[in-house]
Amino acid sequence: MSKIIIPTPLRKFTNQTATIQTNGTTVQAAIEELATKFPDLKQHLFDQSGTIRSFIRIFVGDDDIQSLEKEATKVSQHTIISIVPAIAGG
Repeated sequence: MSKIIIPTPLRKFTNQTATIQTNGTTVQAAIEELATKFPDLKQHLFDQSGTIRSFIRIFVGDDDIQSLEKEATKVSQHTIISIVPAIAGG
């Protein structure tokens, strides 16, 4: 099972759970499983077409999935997936 690290701002949608184990074999499948476990999180991660929102950065280990195979990036049993939401500032 890979592990998803939930950022602090999104933990209110996961009952304050910081990490989630997932059986997904790709980043997309893992994030969809997360949204299935915590339905209130779905609207914050996916747009209306079911695509991961553009302002959400997802890392597999230290690598942004944008530099890998994007949502199709394969994950394995020991993979750590990190979700990093954009933070607005001025």
